[in-house]
Amino acid sequence: MNCTSRKGWLICGGVFSAGTLVGIVIIGLAAWMLMPSMMLTVHESPYSIDETCTRLTESIEANGWSSPAVRNMNNAMSKEGVQMESPVRIVELCKAEYAREVLQSNPEVATLMPCAFAVYENQGKVYVSGMNTGLMGKMFGGTIAEVMGGRVSADEARILSCLE
Repeated sequence: MNCTSRKGWLICGGVFSAGTLVGIVIIGLAAWMLMPSMMLTVHESPYSIDETCTRLTESIEANGWSSPAVRNMNNAMSKEGVQMESPVRIVELCKAEYAREVLQSNPEVATLMPCAFAVYENQGKVYVSGMNTGLMGKMFGGTIAEVMGGRVSADEARILSCLE
């Protein structure tokens, strides 16, 4: 095809534009499909649900954070008449100085606080999952990226080392 003529230029430009659009759509679909698995981190624990929660709480506090609560989701849901087959706990964690930094510049992200780890059993194994704070922070940018994407992410890695 000759792209030097006006007609050829229009055809070549149209093919290029269509190819670019198709490429963008494919990348967008791939990102959309991968996003859920990228937003969470999951770690297998060699311990029971209760031991995992105890170790996490101790590690949270040893790393300068507080653990306001460990929520037993099975008990909470049974009060509403809903029974769950597998145990699920939520271990909350907070570092007030980090929270203050983020909330001063971005109070709308209070919905993400306090941070939490889910501790649950699936097919006889115990897992700990949490938000991928490194990726989440980078997506927001600014102060959130600095705090969540940097310091929180590094602290969480140290906290989770109690499961090794």
